[in-house]
Parts: sequence; structure tokens; C-alpha cells
Amino acid sequence: QVQLVESGGGLVQAGGSLRLSCVAVGTISRFSSMGWYHQAPGKQRELVASITNGGTTNYADSVKGRFTISRDNANMVNLQMNNLKPEDTGVYYCNGIARLVVYWGQGTQVTVSS
Repeated sequence: QVQLVESGGGLVQAGGSLRLSCVAVGTISRFSSMGWYHQAPGKQRELVASITNGGTTNYADSVKGRFTISRDNANMVNLQMNNLKPEDTGVYYCNGIARLVVYWGQGTQVTVSS
């Protein structure tokens, strides 16, 4: 059984920073890709950023220049969020893909006050 465990959410003022981390717990082969998704209140879950084994990154336009995704190892991913805005508020979910199976974390709440 594999679980993705997120940490690092919280409450921050606009313009502040947070760092989210996600680690895979359990036996799993290497994730081919890992990423972060954002679900704002009343809205669908959307991709924020992703990173492949080779280091190729992809960002939503709304976070380019503010967020940075990185991987410490094969099964751990981080999201550095700078210059946070109130519209960044919501639940952030970690995502990992291994052998065509998609894994999700339980989500971590980020609240940005104006």
C-alpha cells in the first residue's frame, strides 16, 4: 500500500511564502512524474506544477515566476510558493504517477489572507 503524505500548508498573508512537501510512504517503484494540484473552494482541482524524472517541469500560467517545484529524490516532491496571493487559497494535493497508476495525497490547506 502506497500513501502520499503532504505537509507544509498553513495560513499566510498575501506576499508571503510557504513550502509544501510530499513523500511517498510504502513500497513503490520510482514515480515517473510527480506534481501538485490546487482546488479552490467550489472549483475543480487544477494542475499547479509537475516534474518528471528527467527534471522537466511544467507550471500553470498563474504561478509562473512565483512557485518552484523540485524533487529531493525519486519519491519526494516539494513546492516552494512565493509571493502568495489570496486566489492561491485552497487545498493542495500531491500527485504521483508510477507504472500508469495515479496516486493522490490527502491534501493540505493553504490560506492566504489579503
